[in-house]
Amino acid sequence: MSKLEEHLAEKGILLADGATGTTLFDMGLQSGDAPELWNVDEPDKIRAMHKGFLDAGADIILTNTFGGNKHRLKLSNDAHRVRELNAAGVDRAREAAAETGREVLIGGSVGPTGELFQPLGALTYEEAVEAFSEQMEALVEAGVDVLWVETMSAAEEMKAASEAAKDKGVPLILTASFDTAGRTMMGLPPKGLNDLRAEFSCTPVAIGSNCGVGASDLLAAILEITEADPEAIVVAKGNCGIPQISGKDLIYSGTPDLMADYARLAVDAGARIIGGCCGTSASHLAAMRGALDSHEKTDRPSVEDVIERIGPLVSPPNKAAESGESPRRNRRRG
Repeated sequence: MSKLEEHLAEKGILLADGATGTTLFDMGLQSGDAPELWNVDEPDKIRAMHKGFLDAGADIILTNTFGGNKHRLKLSNDAHRVRELNAAGVDRAREAAAETGREVLIGGSVGPTGELFQPLGALTYEEAVEAFSEQMEALVEAGVDVLWVETMSAAEEMKAASEAAKDKGVPLILTASFDTAGRTMMGLPPKGLNDLRAEFSCTPVAIGSNCGVGASDLLAAILEITEADPEAIVVAKGNCGIPQISGKDLIYSGTPDLMADYARLAVDAGARIIGGCCGTSASHLAAMRGALDSHEKTDRPSVEDVIERIGPLVSPPNKAAESGESPRRNRRRG
């Protein structure tokens, strides 16, 4: 078994980390700057970010490499630094983990290219595989325990990432963002992720959902995924409550107590790897750690139960608006 599967067999439920982007913005990262540059330019801050999540009890931390492919890095004229920045991201995570005195899993974060595939855009399938392979090779060579592909939207891009992960020697986790009326931006429903897995060149050891909109919406997606395949190892990495605009700032409504309840509901819904995405700080994660340590799995919740305890759905499936537009995907995790 891989280290990930060994940890799951031993602990049953694993706690993943919180929001990279939110934490780094709080440390001074400016909007529009590439966070991956901080792996080299601000190593102490990246280690401090990881340390906060580790001190909160995370079993898995993700590298600061979400936008570490050449298509994203070209926006800052750093496409030639893919291997350097990804390797440095793994090094910073390993350095922080070494200080804990316990075994921690390092997930190599791989986000979307930010490009649209042909015929909607210019990116070819082969170019996507090439870009993902370049990043993944750097992550694996630097010593990640798992390749963690996240915030995916398009089936073609998920297939390209899975092909790139084939024969890399570490397990693959793949999560999608169901942020558009209960589907991904490109129209994939949560249950479709289970069906799509059979078409992947490298079968993920775990699938699930991250980011999106509110925590309730994410839990609704998890319920659909686990209903379609109760035996799947499922990841839930939801945003900290609901995003709200306050002046120039984006504030997330979730309190530590709310995120603790979210973690309990995620367990009851069938998730086995649980963490936080945008807005989730170390203090939120500590509350989630406490909830997971004290919670015994109980009856499977309904969507109505989730709404009652966590809050309303931000993007209900039955209110989907038909749109022919396919916006360029420039989102960042956290």
